[in-house]
Amino acid sequence: MKKQILKTRWMVALLLGFCSYAWAADKKAPIGGGRVETVADANADEVKASVVSADTLTAQGEKLLAAYTAQLEALKKELSAAVPTVDAQKKAAFIGSHAAVEAVPPQPNPMKLKCGPPQYAPSHKLYAIVQSNALITATPLLTDVDKFLASDKLDTKLAKCALLSEATPRGLALFAQQANEQESLIAELLGDDALIKQVMELGGCYQGKYGQAMQIYKAIQKAAPSAKEGFFKTFALASAMEHPDGCVTKEGMTPAEVMVETFLDYEKAYRDGLLDKAFGTYTDFNWRFVMYCSTVEDMNWMRTMLRNYRPDHIVNTNMQWRYCEIVKSDVPYTSCVARPVRPDLNLTRFQDYFLEGGICGPRCFVGKLSTAAFGIPTRGARQTGHAAMCRWTPTGWTTVFGAHWTYNSHRDICGLDFSLEERARSAVDEYRKVLRAEWVGQALGEKKVSRRQFGIGGDLWSALGFYKKLAIIEKARIAEMAATGAELAESNEPAESPASDWVPSKAPVAAPPRFPVIEMTEADKTIVFGKDGVITIPPAACTSPESTDKIKFMRTADNTGVQVHYALAGQRPELLKYTFELPADGKYELVAKVCTVTVDRKAMLRVNRRTLLDLPLPYTKGMWEDTKPVVLDLTAGRNTIMFTAEVPNKGVSIKSFTLKPVK
Repeated sequence: MKKQILKTRWMVALLLGFCSYAWAADKKAPIGGGRVETVADANADEVKASVVSADTLTAQGEKLLAAYTAQLEALKKELSAAVPTVDAQKKAAFIGSHAAVEAVPPQPNPMKLKCGPPQYAPSHKLYAIVQSNALITATPLLTDVDKFLASDKLDTKLAKCALLSEATPRGLALFAQQANEQESLIAELLGDDALIKQVMELGGCYQGKYGQAMQIYKAIQKAAPSAKEGFFKTFALASAMEHPDGCVTKEGMTPAEVMVETFLDYEKAYRDGLLDKAFGTYTDFNWRFVMYCSTVEDMNWMRTMLRNYRPDHIVNTNMQWRYCEIVKSDVPYTSCVARPVRPDLNLTRFQDYFLEGGICGPRCFVGKLSTAAFGIPTRGARQTGHAAMCRWTPTGWTTVFGAHWTYNSHRDICGLDFSLEERARSAVDEYRKVLRAEWVGQALGEKKVSRRQFGIGGDLWSALGFYKKLAIIEKARIAEMAATGAELAESNEPAESPASDWVPSKAPVAAPPRFPVIEMTEADKTIVFGKDGVITIPPAACTSPESTDKIKFMRTADNTGVQVHYALAGQRPELLKYTFELPADGKYELVAKVCTVTVDRKAMLRVNRRTLLDLPLPYTKGMWEDTKPVVLDLTAGRNTIMFTAEVPNKGVSIKSFTLKPVK
């Protein structure tokens, strides 16, 4: 082992020695394949993020500033004295090897690829070697301070000190000086040790806006008694921490009112059984990402539309594709689409996306809405020149419609950093040690490890927290999930750089059978002849109720029957053929109960092999509607009706065909 360590250090020293001048001259790194910023830039942005918009203190604000500052300084003094002293030689070795990671040079990009070879990522071989060496030198220090980090004795003070540091006394004073209500909210927060600890264990507040988050949290609890206990309480708190300015902007509503409306919508959807079965089972951290940037109107439309139009996407056993597979099936990659496609229809932007599809943005937006609407934790995954998403699954988070974590970021957190955190958090007790190391760093006034450049920058305790996360996933062998649908990132370019040597650490989840067979009862396949002469034909009563590229049979969302979906996929039209017997000749009005998400479409009927009739399909916006009646001349004895959607079809779901005698 000792020889291996020496050999690794020798390799690193040799590589650094050859390139030291060039590396020192340029410490910029690509983010998401093209953006560049320095560690100093990242630290500056973190400072700016904590500043509240109103920046002038009143006389009362000055008093509050003094009080909050006194609390912070007292905690820093007490905690500094309690932090164990580390071995100077081990510290020097670790600090040197950690600094070497930042000095790793960028990889060449001669082809000028959009997703160019990364600088700070494990797929960069030199970076991986240098970071591994830093982890080796961090291990003795982590062992020395393990007993200290394993103790919860200082948690209350450490968490409070971290909160005051992130919020800043000035930021809290600017919020609290607005009115007695705001001042009381800050007093309530700073006086509740249990709440402070929970907040900081959740990951703190976005942009340090703790006052605004408290305002939202208390508003939700006032409006919803459920938010005072259990997982709904965690959901309310985590949502307020992630969206202190509100999840969306709605005219005439405050951020708190918007968040209350969204929370109540999720609560009702949960009570009505409309959310995913996993809702209510998430770990605390994942609750931050349930409430995404969508209005309740858009979410309710998506829930209803998907249950009507493609219920198979809701019950998809491949959790990586559940809900967001609607993008694959019904939002094709098309460029140069003028928005809105049909201004005369006054559609929402999501309804508009289904008319003609779009490039990565519209597809990503639909994917995020489809998962968030059903209560699945969802985040953005911005990449250079490309929009993707990432989502929770029971086995971890995955990027969807985009490249590997290496190439994405969201809210100034690079994909690699988020993936590392969410995996390390699965080892709950060990992750508490990470939090304590980070809190100690804040108590000592240290610089943080950058969250925009993977593992770069930061002083002793902050850096130890980062390497503790690496140690956790390495020891527990917590693998990352491979990207989902990376081949669909763009239709005309590879989703991943061909120059990258990245190999998924875990094979993709095996795809389910291409055309799954659903259970059908005899009632599902039986044509019903009513006493009034009305004939009801269920979709599964056709001659061959088996799914193909084009025709897919599926259980209805309420599981009361079977519906058929005539899909966008497949090049050739296919037929649905229905055969039945009549006692006498007669005229019948045929009506189909259909659900569509596109406009100006029609189907064709062929009756008894000789009569061709058009059946216009209404634009139903994802709801169920009847087609306008079409009169058929039917004969005594055997009759056949064949249905096919005319090209170019864009998808239609059918719940039933009804034949009503014309008197």
